[in-house]
Amino acid sequence: MFVARFALGFGIGPKSATVPIYAAETTPPAIRGALVMQWQMWTAFGIMLGYASDIIFFKVPDPPGVVGLGWRLMMGSAMFPAVLVCFMVFLCPESPRWYISKDAHHKAYMSMCRLRFNKIQAARDLFYMHTLLEAESTMKLGQPKIVELITVPRNRRAMLASEIVMFMQQFCGVNVIAYYSSEVFLEAGFSQISALAASLGFGMINWLFAIPAVYTIDTFGRRNLLLLTFPLMGIFLLLTGFSFWIPSDTAPRARLGCVALGIYLFGIVYSPGEGPVPFTYSAEAYPLYVRAYGMALATSTTWFFNWMLAITWPSLVRAFSPQGAFSWYAGWNIIGFVLILLFLPETKGKTLEELDQVFSVPTHLHAKWALKHLASVFRRYILFQKYVKVEEFGKEQENQARGMSMSTVERRLDIE
Repeated sequence: MFVARFALGFGIGPKSATVPIYAAETTPPAIRGALVMQWQMWTAFGIMLGYASDIIFFKVPDPPGVVGLGWRLMMGSAMFPAVLVCFMVFLCPESPRWYISKDAHHKAYMSMCRLRFNKIQAARDLFYMHTLLEAESTMKLGQPKIVELITVPRNRRAMLASEIVMFMQQFCGVNVIAYYSSEVFLEAGFSQISALAASLGFGMINWLFAIPAVYTIDTFGRRNLLLLTFPLMGIFLLLTGFSFWIPSDTAPRARLGCVALGIYLFGIVYSPGEGPVPFTYSAEAYPLYVRAYGMALATSTTWFFNWMLAITWPSLVRAFSPQGAFSWYAGWNIIGFVLILLFLPETKGKTLEELDQVFSVPTHLHAKWALKHLASVFRRYILFQKYVKVEEFGKEQENQARGMSMSTVERRLDIE
């Protein structure tokens, strides 16, 4: 069992690092978010199928000489979708950006023709890619690529933003529910089969409410989705945890209902926000020459903290009770809101090449704008001061960044 799970990790790691990059590199900017987030939406669908298989095979009787046939069928049933996907991979064209990086321009054009409506669009986008990739080459410092994730300011800002969303995807608390929902429902007073059914309900919500993000991620924006949903996730985790204070002997239905309500409401706000955004954001944040390294780092971050959360949750519940454990992750959602507010630039509607301008803005300028923007939004929409103008992030900050860069160059010339 351990060896099989270990081998499974060698599959899920490369898959989660390459699929979002492939989707980001092959889609037009107007619908990039909607297509890249399909990774998360269909992952949620697979999780829902896993919960369904738990119920389907729960009462399978053991034949003579076989013990635990039910759980073996639960795990083995996951093989069939994976085999189907393996065959479908052969239908996918290679990434044109990858071909260009290997100087295989004709293959890049043929691949792009399969990905665009007509050859004119394919030629236009290919020329745009080639021009911007040449511009990217001027950013290189001649250091190892993994080092340039830190030493090149544009890459460093992209890494900071993607690491934040990947870290918070785990510490928002979703996988506590995904992995331990049955135990949480049992602790609340559900029967075993009812706990499995309630877990299936969470899986269905997680998938169904990811569907609206197909539209909102490219219209409402990645950053705005996160800023809206993180405080709500914290509130609903508190509701879940505090529901365990309802006496199970005098008000069992109220206890069961409130625990389920908190978990389901959490799933409703997680699915269109912190569910699809992290992999979408990380796949588009980096320039091509370090994109694979950046995405690999982001993916390893989320899976490392996924592992940490999985092994620490039982001890956390024993030490602090469900109330304290859920409150712990509710607090992390507030921290996540602050980190996203200050350090996460918006990327919607930009080509992968145009994002170089977005991440050229120094972090302190973005943080300064974010605080000012938050104050103006609060005054206009909470205090109803309609005369307050809400300043959007854009040209002013990019011009300030260019001015700072020119000043640096001038100082170097003066020294020389």
